[in-house]
Parts: sequence; C-alpha cells; structure tokens
Amino acid sequence: MKNKHPYYLTTLFLALVFLCSPINAQFKDDSGTIEGVSKERLARYDAFLTKEIKEGRIAGVVSLISRNGKIVHKTSHGLSSLADKTPMPQDGIFHIMSMTKPIVTAAFMMLYEEGHFFLTDPVSKYLPQFKEVKVAKDVNNGIDGPTEPADKEITIAHLLSHTAGFSHGLGGTKLDNETANALYRQPQENIESRVNTLVSLPMVGHPGEQWSYSASPDVLALLIEKFSDKTVAEFLKERIFDPLGMTDTGYNISKKNQGRWVAVHNLDKDGKLMNSEQQLPVEGNTVYGGTHGLFSTAKDYMKFCQMMINKGSANGKLFLSPKTVEIMTINQVGDLYQAPGQGFGLGFGVITDLADGKSLGSIGTYYWGGAYSTYFFIDPKENLIAILMTQLQPYSNYYGQIMRQYVYQTIAE
Repeated sequence: MKNKHPYYLTTLFLALVFLCSPINAQFKDDSGTIEGVSKERLARYDAFLTKEIKEGRIAGVVSLISRNGKIVHKTSHGLSSLADKTPMPQDGIFHIMSMTKPIVTAAFMMLYEEGHFFLTDPVSKYLPQFKEVKVAKDVNNGIDGPTEPADKEITIAHLLSHTAGFSHGLGGTKLDNETANALYRQPQENIESRVNTLVSLPMVGHPGEQWSYSASPDVLALLIEKFSDKTVAEFLKERIFDPLGMTDTGYNISKKNQGRWVAVHNLDKDGKLMNSEQQLPVEGNTVYGGTHGLFSTAKDYMKFCQMMINKGSANGKLFLSPKTVEIMTINQVGDLYQAPGQGFGLGFGVITDLADGKSLGSIGTYYWGGAYSTYFFIDPKENLIAILMTQLQPYSNYYGQIMRQYVYQTIAE
C-alpha cells in the first residue's frame, strides 16, 4: 500500500465506509414506510376518518389495510353506537350486507370445481321452478303488470354475473319497490321460500341482455344447499369460515359476542346522525341468503380477501384453484356494466380501464360493498387489500371511492 497515492487511500476509505453503512437517507428512508406504504400518508387517511366522525357524518369506523400479506394499517375510531356511547372496537361485528355475495359466490365455485354443474347449465336443470319465468313489459306497472315469457333460459353464469334479469328491489321503479317488499319485508321461512318468491315475480329484462344488480346470489345459496345437502350456514362454516379462522362470521351473533355488535345509523330529518329506529335482528335468523345476511369483522373479512389474493390458497389449504379465481375476477359482462372503467366478474366488480374510471387503482382490482356502508377492494398488482367498515344508511358509494383515493395515495414504492 506504500506506493499508493494518498488521494487513492482517502477515496478507498470513503467508499468502504459508504458500502458498510446503511443506505444513504437521501436515497431511501425505511423509517417512513411499511411494505412500501407511507406512514405519513396513512395519517392523512386517519385524519379524514376522524374528521367525518367529529362532524357527525358517521358514528365510527374500523379500517384494515394489508400489503404484501402484512397489515400496514389497523385502526378504529369513534363509536359503535351513538345512543349507548360505546367506543368502536377493532373487532366490532358488522352487518356486511352485500359483502355476503362474494363469500357465497366463492363457496358456490368450490362446488363448480367438484363437477356439480357447468356455468352454461340452465338453472331449471336443478330448480324446475325456473323453467318458465316471466319478464315485465313495463317495470312501472309493478308486479301485477303485463308480462311476456323470457326469450331464453336463465343459466348459472347469468346468476353469477347479475345478467339473469332479476331485480334486487333497489332501482326505484314500482316493480323494484314491490319486489323489495315481497322479498325482504314479508316473512320468509328459509332461503328456498325467498327464492320461490323471487322466481314468481316478473323480471326486469330478458336473460343476458342487461346487467341488473339482483337477488340472484340467493339462488346460488339455494343451489349450494341442493348440491351439498347442507344448509348454507353449515357449508360456509365447514368449507370457509373454520378453515380460515373466521370465528366471528355467520348469519347470527352468539349472545357472548353481541356486545361487539355495531349498530346501524342514519341521519334524521334535521340532518343529525342517530341510531336507526329499526335494527335487523342479530339472532334467530333462518334465511341463509346469498345476497346479504352475514355478520363479520374487518379481521375476519381480511382472511377471506387474503385467500382470494393468494389465488385461492390460505393456511396451507387450496380453497379454490388459481384458474377459478381468474375467471371470477375478470370482466364477464362485456359492456353491459354501466360504470365507466368497470366491469363485473363472478361475484365481484372489476376495474377494467383506469382512464375511463378517472380514479386511482390498478386494472384487475376487484371489489364490492354492502348496503350499510362497508367496503373492500383487492388489488393483485399491488398486492394490496383495503377494508373499511362502518354502519350508515342509506348506502352511498362516497366512502368506497374516497377510501380508494386515500389508500392508493399512501403507496410510496
């Protein structure tokens, strides 16, 4: 070394110091991120949620975000019941309403993998009452208006993609209103009686000709019972909930857990937030539906979402083949789904075009929400899952949209 120039020795020393030291902060600062998600930007999301609560728009929330299989955001804010002043627990149990649909669809597709049916099969092959269904000539005339026979049979694929022509009672027409009353406000003994009511009512359109958000998943639930010889509640518990460790998910809440139930809220005539006067029962439910009906926690629902993002695998078990998950999460309805940049797969909405959608995200993200303002999305490209739970009616997609905006702006790398 004695023949080396002093400048060389200085340069070599500095280089060795740099290589043996942590990465220079100007290039990367690990202290500010977790799994590539900015902690500082997550604080923006928390600030928004607490502001919504403080200003009386929602009572309380639970948020859960996962990236690369690790929880990066876990928080609860506000109250689970304004009337009782009960703090919102992280393990609050929510009516997830239509977030029941993806779970029941996944269960149904397990039976598809076992060879019980083809997606192209007519439903009447298994449920004869679907052989001759009627379509309303004018939805404004209600359930007693003129009808015509459906021009083709309803297939299982139609049920899965909401293109069968059934209603969900949410469209605001006279037929929708009377359908909702018949399905959900009149006594139903079990899922079979509700499906029989559905099939007796006029449809809003011919099979395959429109995307119409519908009660079709109730038919899937009944088919689960026909194929498995179990109730839907039993099948879900055996095949999904127990293996995934979803201990707080089901159609009823046990007495020991009812203290964690989150009440539904709405705005009164003066715009003030209050506990809704009518609350759905938390026990004694016997209609194990596919449209809605499940209770769950954010933690439990995350376990289901992790199984899906892992292409059907969790806890060393293959719940669904990756190929089945693939067809469930691609657009199956062409341009029938009217939301810009979005389509619909089998049980999930799907992002198809970011430019048309005019919002942050990734092509291939799939998602859904529930009528009491619960939301989730799964982004395979970013290995990202986000869940937001509150209990507010009537439903607005505002919190679903703003959740995505706040979650995606946290991605730093």
